[in-house]
Amino acid sequence: MRTSPALRAAALAATVTVLFPLAGCSDGGDQDTAGRPSSAPVAADAAAAPTASGLASQQLKWKPCPAPSQAQGGGAAPSPLPGGAVWECSSMDVPLDYADPGGKTISLALVRAKAIDGKKRIGSLIFNFGGPGASGVATLPAFGAEYDKLRTRYDLVSFDPRGVGDSDGVECESDKQLDARYEGDGTPDDAAEEKAFTEDTKTYAATCEKNSGKELPFVGTTNAARDMDLMRQVLGDDRLYYFGISYGTELGGVYAHLFPKSVGRSVLDAVVDPTEDAEQSSLGQAKGFQLALDNFAADCVERGDACKLPGSTAEEVEQGVSGLLGRLERKPVAGLGSRKLTQTQATTGIAAALYSKETWPLLEQGLDEADGGNGGLLLALADSLNGRSEDGHYDNSAAANTAINCADSKERFTLDEAKAKLPEFHDASPVFGDYLGWGLMACTGWPVAGAWDTPDVSAEGAAPVLVIGNTGDPATPYAGAKAMAEELGEGVGVEMTYRGEGHGAYNSGNACVQKAVGGYLLDGKVPAAGTVCG
Repeated sequence: MRTSPALRAAALAATVTVLFPLAGCSDGGDQDTAGRPSSAPVAADAAAAPTASGLASQQLKWKPCPAPSQAQGGGAAPSPLPGGAVWECSSMDVPLDYADPGGKTISLALVRAKAIDGKKRIGSLIFNFGGPGASGVATLPAFGAEYDKLRTRYDLVSFDPRGVGDSDGVECESDKQLDARYEGDGTPDDAAEEKAFTEDTKTYAATCEKNSGKELPFVGTTNAARDMDLMRQVLGDDRLYYFGISYGTELGGVYAHLFPKSVGRSVLDAVVDPTEDAEQSSLGQAKGFQLALDNFAADCVERGDACKLPGSTAEEVEQGVSGLLGRLERKPVAGLGSRKLTQTQATTGIAAALYSKETWPLLEQGLDEADGGNGGLLLALADSLNGRSEDGHYDNSAAANTAINCADSKERFTLDEAKAKLPEFHDASPVFGDYLGWGLMACTGWPVAGAWDTPDVSAEGAAPVLVIGNTGDPATPYAGAKAMAEELGEGVGVEMTYRGEGHGAYNSGNACVQKAVGGYLLDGKVPAAGTVCG
């Protein structure tokens, strides 16, 4: 369920999930009885697909990493880790279609930092940082120092999943087109705005099909899980050692279901609820971001005069936020360069800053400045979530996000169906509900039909999987951890709680969480189910 080198890393901790899905394309026309476009191919993620054993013996050629490509987010080449360890990059061939393992292949981009103690090395610890759409090749080096304790016994490894970054990344619209798209109204209020909204999303989907149509049926999560099992074999590990964050928890759950006997020590942090369909997940996010905004507003009030925002109660602070968004809908304010801050971009910027308590000061400053007519900071925060760098170029995270989500989810909403859901979404969050409600149309009219209503993550016989929920998580609400642990199955899912704010737990720096994770991954000590930190 999405972030730009410097600001994105600082503001969002690079553990982003499906937020504010851009509406896909639909005019409500030609659909079959399941709501899918009648001519859409089904995403090629069949669980019974043959393996690609012939590719398991390929030899990877590692070399020092260059600077990330634009598709990965751009920026400088990764700096060495403490002690001087150098990040190395390589590529691995995988089948485009696992039903035809001897057919066309695509190349996945990989990154690694070798284990500190080769004699005590367990294997490779593979990371997925979420999105879907986040480049692991760019993200792991940016946060490598935070995981360096785990490097004592593991090579730290990540990758760009298929369709992401340099792994045959999905291509949709140009930078100029995306600027115009993000400036558009994501919460239409009348027939004319609804027409513009649906026409824009129709154009977006058609452009994605034109530029990446041959790849779109094959970018779903089941194929990504199969890629990880092939990666495990190529890296020489008998089991998959895994650290999944946000959407990476769903990918880890799907992997465990497909390959339970190959599951090694695994951690799922900021957990996606596998029992929720796309509508339920979006509604849960509306509630989650509203909770985070409530907590931000309460913190502001507690600080009294030190807070720049008006209001003597949390409700009054939030009324000020809603009032600002209403004014921006009528009249955008100055942003960055010639670009203005619109209501939609401001909403995205607010959400971006709620991913981490550390960026609450940026949110406070951004709201205060926008209220005074300077929308630059909120626009920069929105850019960070949308994958726009300071030079005006976009990475491919948003395109990959839509493509992967739509290859997975069967749900397709008509305009009328989405509109009927808006009251429930608005009740869940006066600030974020309308935008997320309109986002239900993200996959309507997409050229590929989805694979499932919800993913199957049952994994009988798998090794224990540590599942960590954060009570204040806006993007993957806390209840998802319990659901994931239960769905993985008795003796497999081990639930743990972090009482904190922001998206995720390990990167909060909480010593209790990091001790539990390190104890399992490094020493094999499974925390007691129900452990609470924070």
